[in-house]
Amino acid sequence: QVQVVESGGGLVEPGGSLRLSCTVSRGSNSVYDMAWYRQAPGEQRDMVASITSGGTQKYADFVKGRFTISGDNTHNTNSLYLQMNSLKPGDTAVYYCYAQVWDYTLAAMNDYWGQGTQVTVSS
Repeated sequence: QVQVVESGGGLVEPGGSLRLSCTVSRGSNSVYDMAWYRQAPGEQRDMVASITSGGTQKYADFVKGRFTISGDNTHNTNSLYLQMNSLKPGDTAVYYCYAQVWDYTLAAMNDYWGQGTQVTVSS
């Protein structure tokens, strides 16, 4: 059973920083691409940053130069981080962790999402 859990959201003033964390408990399965998405009220869910299993990173234009994605893995978990600097009110949203996982039992690639963590940027 794959589980995805985020943490690290909260309230921060404009110009401040936050670091989001995500733990993917994957068991003996394999994680491929991972990413952070965000969704503001009434808006669609947008990709913020992604990282492949090979370490290739991509960023949405609206966070380039401010956010940094990183990850690591242990025997049966993968971790994903998002360092967010120079935060703006427009960054306010629920942030979701995404993992693409090869499930050996099902012999299939599946998408997994965390429950989301709220980030609010306000003075």
